[in-house]
Amino acid sequence: MEQKQLPKLSNYRWVILAIAALLDMISNYVQFQISSLATQIMPALHITMPQFQSLLMAPMLIAVVLSIPAGSLADKFGAKKIVTVGLIVSVIGAFGRLWANNFITMMIMLMMFGVYMALLNANTMKIFGIWFKQDTNMAMGIFFASASVGIMLSQITGPMFPSVKAAYIFSSIVLLVLGVCWVLFVKDTPKGEEVPKQEMQADQAASSWSFFKEAAKSKKTWIVALCVGCGMGASEAFSGILPQAFAARGMSPQQAGTVAAIATVGSMFGSAFGPAIINKPKNAKPLMIGITILGGVSMAISWYVPLGAVLTINLVIGGLLGAMTGPIMQAMPITFPEIGPKYAGSAGGLVGTVSLLLSYCVPIIISMIAGKSYLMTFIIQGLVFALTAIFMAILPNPNAGRHR
Repeated sequence: MEQKQLPKLSNYRWVILAIAALLDMISNYVQFQISSLATQIMPALHITMPQFQSLLMAPMLIAVVLSIPAGSLADKFGAKKIVTVGLIVSVIGAFGRLWANNFITMMIMLMMFGVYMALLNANTMKIFGIWFKQDTNMAMGIFFASASVGIMLSQITGPMFPSVKAAYIFSSIVLLVLGVCWVLFVKDTPKGEEVPKQEMQADQAASSWSFFKEAAKSKKTWIVALCVGCGMGASEAFSGILPQAFAARGMSPQQAGTVAAIATVGSMFGSAFGPAIINKPKNAKPLMIGITILGGVSMAISWYVPLGAVLTINLVIGGLLGAMTGPIMQAMPITFPEIGPKYAGSAGGLVGTVSLLLSYCVPIIISMIAGKSYLMTFIIQGLVFALTAIFMAILPNPNAGRHR
């Protein structure tokens, strides 16, 4: 059959991707500073372990509230304006940590800091869909991988700072610089692809709620949200329990933490290179289903794997397989005829809200079922992750538009 002519892409797309990925990296860097500096932060703020966990998750909590309005507003006014407003709030929150001396004030500052990332995450599908078109999956993969880089850098550099305030000042200044780069260099559309003036005026006259209602009519978008949420929830539960589980098997806390971090390395490479591999076949569904099932098996058997090199290899493979399909699924709604670029922001907000809610609920449900049994916890986590393959089987082939 005749090969479909793919649209030519603007070289400026790499500037857009670089700024977005660096903003994602610094977001995770700032969030996990709470973890890397925990031994200094907890006594300074006089907080308990549950309060510490609340601070760690604070930037994500705000995303549950903001994801849907963020996507709908971006459909109406453009992603750049919406994220710019979020960056102003977030820079204030980041610097505000310097004066936060108790749990409440630090919680407020970290939630303010999380605003820009909630707005950006809700609109990555729209931004990359417009700039990268047939290569959206690749862009999403690099964006996802940048989060792992931020986490690792935060863990590595945390102990190097002379004080907690010095660490806060450094990350806040980096965020401020990247925020300025966003304002100066990011554009909503490539040159020559600007939205026609009449269409833009019509979109601005429409309410943000009308954009969301159109996106919410797409059953396939809801299936994507459920798939992403269950996968994220199983992965979050798996990552969260690894240090305690390995400590229970005889490792020191330092060893357990180091081994648990290895899975992040696999996730980074899975996010970065997974989309390129999955884009190769004409029908990506069998490959995605196979990867997902194997990723679930890797999770489920982790309790049985002998400590040492074999466990390390299993964690790297598990992280790799667990992250390969995520960017593909997140980017999929923009390919649906009923969504497209026009409603991509609203669809991204819907997927973000549902998936974040599930990522909170799934670990809690798993812990309630498994109780104190690490064996059952790993098995249920792996089963939940593997079962997301059912959603993938229902959805259309993500490579249908790439191959004819």
